Amino acid sequence: MTPPRPARRDDRWDGRLAILTGVARRGQVGEAVARALGERGATLALLDRDGTEAGARAAELRDAGIDATAWPCDLTDHASLGAVAAQVAARHPAGADALVCLAGGFAALGPVGESIPEGWDRMLAINLATAYATTRAFLPALRTARGSIVYFASASVMPGGTGEGIAAYAAAKAGVVALMHAVAAEERPNGVRANALAPTAIRTDTNVAAMGATATYVERETVAEWVTFLCSPVSGPVSGQLVQLG
Repeated sequence: MTPPRPARRDDRWDGRLAILTGVARRGQVGEAVARALGERGATLALLDRDGTEAGARAAELRDAGIDATAWPCDLTDHASLGAVAAQVAARHPAGADALVCLAGGFAALGPVGESIPEGWDRMLAINLATAYATTRAFLPALRTARGSIVYFASASVMPGGTGEGIAAYAAAKAGVVALMHAVAAEERPNGVRANALAPTAIRTDTNVAAMGATATYVERETVAEWVTFLCSPVSGPVSGQLVQLG
């Protein structure tokens, strides 16, 4: 696939809505993705369970001249998401041009035989259940605008990858890939595209604290460029693709 290029005039997002999950924490990849879309003119709806932090990120974006609002909700709760989706649709009747499912988390639970079931359930909930529930809630808005979805998988699910010690995380991300393929096929007649990124470790504050500053990372800005590329009309009819980064 052609890599993303610098922003062009036909890559502007003025008047277009982008919905992002998992953008509340400072220093994570969602912060860079939100800013990249906002600097292209997108209107941003930030969804996160932590309404205080999501509100803080939205305020920072507004201070930078970006139209951003925070929508607190439990991303595994279908009723909560449905209520938020209805409110967003009322405010943006033209629909959503992008949905970026950034919500998730990582934990190494050790060998399957010694793993904790609660840890397994949590990995599937925060990585896969959130992606499914958010997709289901916002598909009507995406169909209206013939928008695009970008999911986040992991290099661990690519050919040659291994889930050793991280089976729950890898299984959840494999589920995200299956979800992406299903949505890409099912929504093609509605003009909705779906793709996924499979990065190695990203240079986030959390990863640097755990792995050190000299480890090999995918830069947050690189991830943001790929997201904007896959969401934008400049990527053409690309759908159902899994792109490894790093």
